[in-house]
Amino acid sequence: MAGKMHADEVETDAALVRRLLAGQFPPWAELPIERVASAGTDNALYRLGDELAVRLPRIGWAAVHVGKECEWLPRLAPRLPLALPVPVAKGEPAEGYPFSWSVCRWLPGENATVERIGDQLQAALDLAQFVTALQRIDATAGPAAGRHISFRGMPLAIRDAQVRTAIASLDDMIDAGAASAAWKAALGVPEWRRAPVWFHGDLQSGNLLVVGSRLSAVIDFGCAGVGDPAVDMSVAWNLFAGEAREVYRAALAVDDATWARGRGWALCCALIALPYYRDTNPVLAAISRYAIEQVLADRERV
Repeated sequence: MAGKMHADEVETDAALVRRLLAGQFPPWAELPIERVASAGTDNALYRLGDELAVRLPRIGWAAVHVGKECEWLPRLAPRLPLALPVPVAKGEPAEGYPFSWSVCRWLPGENATVERIGDQLQAALDLAQFVTALQRIDATAGPAAGRHISFRGMPLAIRDAQVRTAIASLDDMIDAGAASAAWKAALGVPEWRRAPVWFHGDLQSGNLLVVGSRLSAVIDFGCAGVGDPAVDMSVAWNLFAGEAREVYRAALAVDDATWARGRGWALCCALIALPYYRDTNPVLAAISRYAIEQVLADRERV
């Protein structure tokens, strides 16, 4: 998916990548370069030879994540049970390209869609083990939650105005009354009162890879930080369903309030993403619709 997803997106191509490499990392400049089709919203991805990938932020808000990923992914990766796209070099703005960028290890696999996951229950267990391991890493010096990561890890109420605006704009696509009621219920859940912990911040099929139908990697840590881990529950509604959702919850041993906030995060992210990407990113729009449907159906059963 090479088309623009943002009005002020910076255009990139393989020729630009080669010029950037030639100026800053000459040993890699002659390797084959191929753009990777992706529904990712923050970065354009180019495969570099057999073992590397170049990530170029599409837009300013994504560029702020490059330094964080270069600093933290090499530290986090050895302590996590699934692979991470560990950066091996950080590039600087040049050749008319305005942002920092990175070269990272290429990870084999395909996005973890429902069709590609061989065993949903095993996938739920594998991902829960990853989230548990991530939360156990010392968060003392980790990047604090805030505006730079769309307020992931912070109280849901911060995104109230955005969510209500999104619901109003989607009146022709969703049950606005049910969505409003579900969102109101999420806002009424007690906030996280314990010490901040690490979270990924954007667990969904586009940021998970499978090899041989089993989860193999977690990618795109742009929204990672330390704070309330409830946002990492949202994958239970944007990817899992039924028994797999319950397996994920049980494996995390999560309390009722955190689970309910996670459902609120799944709804929040989907509602905000759908009107923004419905015409430019059909993959993310479909994920958003699925999450909204699952959250509203789940609410009916509560």
